[in-house]
This record gives sequence, C-alpha cells and structure tokens, in this order.
Amino acid sequence: MAVVLVCSAVAPALAAAPVAAGSTTADTGSAATSAQQTAPSDPDSDVIGWEDGYWHNESIDVDQSDGLTDAELDAFVARAMARVEYVRQAEFDKTVPVSVISREEYRNRSNGGGDANRTEFNRWNDQVWEGLFIVGESTGSGEALSQTTGSSVLGFYSPTRDEITIVTDSPDSPTISNATLVHELVHALQDQQYDLTNATYRGTTQDGDLAISGVVEGEANYIEARYAERCGAEWDCVETPSSGSSGSSGPGPNLGVLLTLLNPYSDGPVYVADIVEEGGWEAFDEAFRNPPTSSEQVIHLTDDEPTPIEFTDTGTNGWSTFPRDNPQLGQNGSDTVGEASIYAMFWYQAREYGADTINPNSLFQTDAEYDTYNYDAEPSEGWGNDRLFPYRNGEGDDAEYGYVWITEWDTREDAREFHDTYLRMLEAHDVERTDDGYLVVPDGPFEDAFLVQLNDTRVTIVNGPTVDDVQDIRPGLAPQSATTTPASTVTAASADTTESSSDTNADATTAADDDTDTPTETTTPGFGVAIAVAAVAALGVLARRRR
Repeated sequence: MAVVLVCSAVAPALAAAPVAAGSTTADTGSAATSAQQTAPSDPDSDVIGWEDGYWHNESIDVDQSDGLTDAELDAFVARAMARVEYVRQAEFDKTVPVSVISREEYRNRSNGGGDANRTEFNRWNDQVWEGLFIVGESTGSGEALSQTTGSSVLGFYSPTRDEITIVTDSPDSPTISNATLVHELVHALQDQQYDLTNATYRGTTQDGDLAISGVVEGEANYIEARYAERCGAEWDCVETPSSGSSGSSGPGPNLGVLLTLLNPYSDGPVYVADIVEEGGWEAFDEAFRNPPTSSEQVIHLTDDEPTPIEFTDTGTNGWSTFPRDNPQLGQNGSDTVGEASIYAMFWYQAREYGADTINPNSLFQTDAEYDTYNYDAEPSEGWGNDRLFPYRNGEGDDAEYGYVWITEWDTREDAREFHDTYLRMLEAHDVERTDDGYLVVPDGPFEDAFLVQLNDTRVTIVNGPTVDDVQDIRPGLAPQSATTTPASTVTAASADTTESSSDTNADATTAADDDTDTPTETTTPGFGVAIAVAAVAALGVLARRRR
C-alpha cells in the first residue's frame, strides 16, 4: 500500500498540506498575479505547462463556495495538470479523470475490520501491530487501519483505473483543496512515467512499503509544497471554503498507526529535495526507478543496507510460524517493521500510556525545509534490520498467537538503548518479572508473557499468552538475569543460537509478480487496507496532549 498524507507544517493543525497549497488564495486577480489575466495563445502541440486549453499561469473562473460544477471541475483539473507539469518539468500523456464519492462509500469500500472479515492475513498482521504495541488484542489490525484511513483519506489515485477519486462529506456539492488535487495528479504523472502497478513499487514488508512510499509520496508532497510556494505570488489559486470536507468525521484514527503512515509524507519530501537539489530530476528519476529499501534510508538520507537476519522455526507443542510461501504474509512469513515503525511505537506508548521512552513533543522538532515530523530518536536510531515472525497454535477461534521479533543494531550501544527503552515501555503496563526471569504484563490490551534478550548487537523478543507458550515458541532461549547482563559479557549459551543459513536464499524471494494485482490497491504486509495511492488528512489530535 502506498498512502499519501497531506500534513500541515504547523504541528497543532494537521489538516492541510505541508504548506497549505492554495487553501487560502482565491483566483481573484490580485496585484501580485495580475499578469496572469491574459494567457498566451494555445500552442500548436502539447507542451509542458499547458493542458487541455489552460496555461499554468492562466486565471480561471472557479468558485467553490457552493461546490464545483462539472465545468469548474474540468477547468480546475486542467490548469492544475499544467502547473504540476511546470513544477515537475514533465509532460502528462493523457488527461486524468476525477470523480467524487462520499466518505461513507469510501469506508464501505475499504473496510477490512470486524471479526466476520478476519482472514489469515488479518490474524498474521494483528501480531505485527501488537508486537509494535500500537494495536492491542482488543482491536483487530484491520479495524484499526480502516478507522484511521476511513476518517482521514481525502482522495486517492487508482493506477489500475488511471483515475482520481475525491472523498468528501458533501458529494452533492463537492470541494477539492489544491493540496489534494495536486498531490493525486503527481501520482497520476508518476503512473504515466513509471507504471505504479509494476512490482518495483510493491513492498514485501511494512518497512519496504514505507521506503518505497518515501519516493512515491515524497515526490507528491515535494511538488505540492513547490506548488504552494507560488500561490499568491506567481499564481492565482482556487480558494477552498473552510466548510469543505476536513476528513474528520466518523471514528477517530489510531495515532500510532497514523504516525507510521505519515512517515513517507514527512521525511519523503526531504529525501526527494536532497536528491533533486544535488543531481536534478535526472537523479530523482534514477532513485524512483530504484527506490530505497528501508525507512532508515529515507529518514537519514543514507544508502546503508540492512544487515541480513537468518531464522529457523523451532517451535514445539503446536507452535509454528504462518505459511512461509504465502506472498501476502510478508517475507517468508515474517515482517520487517523498520526504524519509522519502531519510532512510532515508542512515541505512541509515551503519548498514550506515559511510557518513559521518548519525549512525545520531539516529534515536532524538525529542522529541514520540507520536513513535518521528526522520526529520529535514540531508541530507534542505529537500526540495522529486524524480522518479526508471527506464530500461532491451533486453528480458527480457538487459535492462540505469539511472535518472535529479532532486531539487529549498528552497535552494542544502539542495541542496549533499544533494549532498555523497550523494558521501560513494558513497565508502563505494570510488567511483572517471574522468578526465572520471564516478563508478564498481567492485564490490558497487551496482556502477555515476554522474553527479552540482549546479545551483542541483537535484541530478541519472544511473546506468547503464557510463560509456557513463550518457552514452546522459542525453546532453548533463556531469560537473562533480573539485572541485565552487559552485552559484552553475554555467553554463547544465552544467545539465540537457533539461527541458520537455511533461509538466506529464500529471504530474497519477493511477492509473486502478478500483473493483475495492483500493488497500491491490494493487501500488503503491515498495512492491509486497500486505499490505492491516497491523500490522507492528518488530524490535529497528533499534536494535542492527552493529559
């Protein structure tokens, strides 16, 4: 899934774009843009900056105060296409259709929650989000994702249908913000240039999806911001009435899920700007055709590759991983959540449960021009790789679930920082330590037993309903003492020695390449909500203090 969020540069009000593209500037023919009133003659052939009869610097007669007529919508879209071309310096091959649906209809289309709809993917994905301490056992991951996107999505582009759909609370008198329209038009241009249905743009893990979205959504937000810079100065821009759809009706979002989805829209534009400023659009073209492989690369503007992690399932007494040949279930039955998701875990736990992990306000401490949120924190920095293997025992409603989460870090210090912060997070849930060193959260949405082991640059976490289940899921892996043994002195006997090289080649396997499946519209690891390439309004609740 590729999800585009439209965020505000002002943290307490996240309902607009990184710079609210034309949200307050009408086509009024102001002094700053009076030269636009008379456009040049139409060209003899299609050129960059002209589309369907409209130049990029041409004024149009569009008033959204009572909703858009068909004629106004056509003019709005055509000129916006010309402006996207002008900023991006690339030509649309064909006109992009734009339609409107109600938010209720969108929720019905994208609903993946509820026990009646729980699939093998849902049950597998539940463990991924539970492992991140973002979606607890009382709520399914599909439901949490649907509620988050259903209340926030403003529009989406479908690569299979080559069209934009606007989601609104007032479909009979629709309005469209410049931000949403421009954002989706960039995706349409990307599709025409690169073919977004190509397997290149289909992540096999959650972190892979976020990394790919770093260029897909990053370019869209970057162009959107560059567009906004010209509104009121070089260009007249259509005013969006304040009464227009804000995307805030219906159930509220899960803030941990929302923050995870926001990462490409926050750090992606910075990543894109860095490439374009250094090597121009030709360099970005290369980056788009060969997108980053981890959210770490997008967050830190690096090309560091993840450290390989090998794994063998040693579960006993009925405990085993999910099928490792199902392309919907990540990479050989495991997911990689990545640095962005680990940051979101610690932020969410600090904000929602008062965990001593990171300062929630650090999210808003950014210093890059196109950056909206700060995903850089000590407990998640230094990420080298991770693989989270959901486990199950039994079938249907009687099944029980757990997971093994192996994380690799660049240095011993990075590993200890993550390990110690994770233990403090458990303390926020009144964790108890058994006599033999296992950890038990006695109640609440994350009620379970845990084994957390630090060994050199690796932290291994095993989760199950009871201590006995944890022992069955990963037999031979023993708890460390109540006073954690320093990483440098952990003996080989206490390490997770069940790794093997048997999965090395299999780990390179990607999802099956099926031309009939649209990567941005099908269930993908970690996310699982079919929302195509969408524009999402990040609600102001991210910036509000709970207490």
